[in-house]
Amino acid sequence: MSNDGVIRPRVPFNASGIATILGRIVRRLLRSKFAWICFAVLFVAYCGPSSCSTYVPPNMVGVKQVYYGSSAGIKPELYGPGLHFLAAGVERLHMFPHDIQLLNLSDSSSETSKQFRSAPSIKIQTSDGYNVQLDLTVVYRIKDAYKVFTEAGPGHAYEDRLVIPRVDRILRKTLGELNSEEFYQGPKRIQKSTDAHNALATELAPFGIQVDAVLVRNYTYDERYQQLIEGRTIKDQTVFRAQAEAKAAIEQRKRDTVVAEGKANQEIELERGRAEVQKLNAQADLYRRKRAAEGKLLVELAEAKGTSLENAALQGAGSENLVGLKMADVLRGVKVLVLSSDGKDGFNPLDIQTLLRKFEVR
Repeated sequence: MSNDGVIRPRVPFNASGIATILGRIVRRLLRSKFAWICFAVLFVAYCGPSSCSTYVPPNMVGVKQVYYGSSAGIKPELYGPGLHFLAAGVERLHMFPHDIQLLNLSDSSSETSKQFRSAPSIKIQTSDGYNVQLDLTVVYRIKDAYKVFTEAGPGHAYEDRLVIPRVDRILRKTLGELNSEEFYQGPKRIQKSTDAHNALATELAPFGIQVDAVLVRNYTYDERYQQLIEGRTIKDQTVFRAQAEAKAAIEQRKRDTVVAEGKANQEIELERGRAEVQKLNAQADLYRRKRAAEGKLLVELAEAKGTSLENAALQGAGSENLVGLKMADVLRGVKVLVLSSDGKDGFNPLDIQTLLRKFEVR
């Protein structure tokens, strides 16, 4: 409804009308110098830093290449982490990793990593004609990115042009000097791995690459030699078992000897203890007998002295009184009867015939 109260129908949406309005606005902006200045400022502000600068990550190092001018070429200066300004279209920074790098040589997908370069395992032929397949890892780092760039080019070209070919060649040459027996035993294989590491480090050092380690992680023999190894392993285990049993028997004998010596020492100590007990008992018995004899001697001496004193007393003055006292002691408790010794009823103990008649003894 309009302001005058007249009801007007709604006009449907017209895309062509909108486009016409937008076209008029754009034509006015294109004719305006102010609009062009604002557009130029925004374009420079947006595209200028990205085209005139390069950011080097913390684990990378940059090498500058100049394409045009009197100073064109690769510059030996290295650019560390940070933002660096370059001439757009004239200069460029090529990135190279500055941290530890791994080269995994293996045919197993579980042994490889997407972060580092992988390559097929190395097949080495021993000096006696057997084949050995090696899974190994080469640990290295780029010490001089300028040398790497000048020798191999930008990007990861150094892996295919410098590292992998030399790793393959040196390991084949060094480990191929071993025969199967030496490869199987271990000490010489480890020594040859060390020699391969030293040779690889010496050969890659002039190109600005430092080799930290060559790690042999796994090795697989061919089928013929694998059967020989299994048979030899069984024999070795049999020999080792016999040696272990012999050692066990020796240790058993040693143990039995120690046990027997312990028992003998125990019996000796027990016998020594029993002898000591008997000795102490004998000493105690001797001491007891000696003391008993000394006591008995003292008693007998005292009795003899008492008897001697009594005899002396009996022989001295007043001995009759003493004898009387002794007799009184002897007759103490005896009943005294007074019998007449004469007359018809007299009792005479010396007249036997009269006594027999009194007691009617026939």
